[in-house]
Amino acid sequence: MSKAPGQIEHYDVAVIGGGVVGCATARRFALEGARVLLLEKGADILSGASKANSAILHTGFDAPSGSQELACMQRGYAEYREIAQRLNLPLLETGAMVVAWNDADEAKLDAILAQAHANGVEDVVRISRDAVRQREPALSSQARGAVWVPGEHVIDPWSAPLAYLQQAMANGAHVWRGATVEGGAFDGKTWTLLTTLGEVRSTEVINCAGLFGDHLERALLGEASFTIHPRKGQFVVFDKAAAAMLSSIILPVPNERTKGVVLTRTIYGNLLVGPTAEEQEDRDHASLDEAILDSLVADAITKVPALEGMPITATYAGLRPATEQKAYRLKDRPEANWITLGGVRSTGLTAALGLAEHAFACYRQRRATTPIGSPVWPAVPNLAEHLPRDWQQPGYEEIVCHCELVTRREIEAALESPLPPGNIGGLKRRTRACMGRCQGFYCGARVAELTGNCLTPPISTGIWHE
Repeated sequence: MSKAPGQIEHYDVAVIGGGVVGCATARRFALEGARVLLLEKGADILSGASKANSAILHTGFDAPSGSQELACMQRGYAEYREIAQRLNLPLLETGAMVVAWNDADEAKLDAILAQAHANGVEDVVRISRDAVRQREPALSSQARGAVWVPGEHVIDPWSAPLAYLQQAMANGAHVWRGATVEGGAFDGKTWTLLTTLGEVRSTEVINCAGLFGDHLERALLGEASFTIHPRKGQFVVFDKAAAAMLSSIILPVPNERTKGVVLTRTIYGNLLVGPTAEEQEDRDHASLDEAILDSLVADAITKVPALEGMPITATYAGLRPATEQKAYRLKDRPEANWITLGGVRSTGLTAALGLAEHAFACYRQRRATTPIGSPVWPAVPNLAEHLPRDWQQPGYEEIVCHCELVTRREIEAALESPLPPGNIGGLKRRTRACMGRCQGFYCGARVAELTGNCLTPPISTGIWHE
């Protein structure tokens, strides 16, 4: 299914951007019978905004009522719950509390409750100070009360988009990595896209380019319908012992600009605090600031005093594609065979499947497709700490990463998969190798030995290997 020399392949849909939204969109269109190509400029998927988030499956309880964001989040939430078992995607059922820490916070709880009910999330309730302490005895006594949201849960932020794209590939989609779109032209019927891997033609283009979505519109359409204002979020990951201190996601009372700093368990068995919300111009680099990281740790200790002295496993930062408006920037340009899914911020992990459905609803208004009758449902390996791991099964041969208990079998399976990692970051996201306390100090050499020179494949075909 690779290109013959000099041949230019023609696709129904070219999805530009291999973040969670692009992966979900490629999946939806492939399942609907379209011939799909996903173009990602990085060496691996999730190279941009999608690689760093708080990994919460949101109910939409606090989204703007009547918004496209709310609709996409709730469709995405429902579809994730429907397909998770078939794709082997984990769900850590935690629930969440929006905790009031002062008088001003407490005064906003009734409005948060009312908005949740207006958004159709009817199981949300307000709970007292005593009820907060009963649910979370490790929380500081400063907690005044909370809004309890039982449907908010923790998921794997990296296995989900990988599963979406692998299912797209298993059902015929193609993926080009290292394929920067450098230009293109539309002749009224077909797009010709110029990429670093060659020329490609597509009837429709779907812009899922995240932090560069406005640049892509300007380059190919001549103007942009929005402007990205990168927003950096820094995170601190506490050692695994810290995860036992909380059972729920602890959310702050949000403000107009940000949802605020969250305390949550991770699917990998740690405790996470973050993100911050810092505006910057740079779209490529998210640097760490020691003073801000210290403030995150201090905030976490204020809320959970037992975290005092708890070791830090990792710190990291990511960028969110915020725009001049809080809303998602969704644009259908039927005269240009173009759909933009832009301005998708922290809720994108949940909303991705809903955004994909939105894009397909626009597409089918002008083009007919025939859905695949019996689609293939490939399962991704489990990385969740609360479910059985590979090291617990016989025949794994070797524990390569002792901090995260990653086996040689897992690493080899990732390298031999239909979408092998394109760089060391991709390998970490597929296996958890080098993600633990030592951050690769002890296992890095062995990981390098096992991977050799296999971490830069530019193109993966749509063939599923059993």
